[in-house]
Amino acid sequence: MKKDKISSAVIRRLPRYYRHLSDLSHQGVIRISSSALGKSMNLTASQIRQDLSCFGEFGQQGYGYNVESLRKEVADILGMTQGHTAVVLGAGNLGRALLENFHFECSGVQLTAAFDISPELIGHSVSGVPIYSIDELENYLSRHPTSIGVLTVPGSVAGEMSERLIAGGVKGLWNFTNSELHVEGAGIVVENVHFADSLLALSYFISESL
Repeated sequence: MKKDKISSAVIRRLPRYYRHLSDLSHQGVIRISSSALGKSMNLTASQIRQDLSCFGEFGQQGYGYNVESLRKEVADILGMTQGHTAVVLGAGNLGRALLENFHFECSGVQLTAAFDISPELIGHSVSGVPIYSIDELENYLSRHPTSIGVLTVPGSVAGEMSERLIAGGVKGLWNFTNSELHVEGAGIVVENVHFADSLLALSYFISESL
C-alpha cells in the first residue's frame, strides 16, 4: 500500500535505487539483502527498508530482494512504464548536447521533436530528432500529446515558453534555462536544473577540506 505523503528526499533517492539495481542486474546478481544493498549505496539497511515501504512490500524476510523484480517495481514507481514523451525547446549548444548525448529512452521517455527559431536548424534533425520552427509548437502539441517540455532556451523567454507548453497540454517542465520557474496550475510539475548550484556545492566541500 503506497503512503499518501512521501518526502521529496525519498523520491530523490529512487533514481539511485533504479540505477544501482540496473547495475546489479547487469552483473547477474539475482538477490540481495537490504544490508548488502545499503552498504553498496552508502545507506543503512533500515533506510532502504523505510524508503521502499513507502510504496509497498517488496522483500521477503530471510531472502531479501529479487534484484530484477525490484528494479522493475522501482521503474514502475518512477513512471518509466507510462510512455512519457518529450520535446526540446531550444536546439542551441545545450539543447543539441542533450539531443546528441542524453539517452531519454533509458529513462522511459521518448524524445519526439525539438523546436528553435534559427533558420539554419529548422528542417534538420539531430540524432534522428526533427527540428521544427517554434511557430509550429502549438500545432505540433495538438497533434502529438506530449508529457514533458525540456527548456534550453534563454532565460528571458523561459516564462513565455513554459506557458505555451502548458497550454498545449504538457504536464512537466525540465528547465535548464538558469531561470527559476514557478508555474500555477493543477498537476503541473517543474524540475529546475542549475548546473552552477552543483558546481558551487562542490567548491564549498573542496574549500572545507583544505
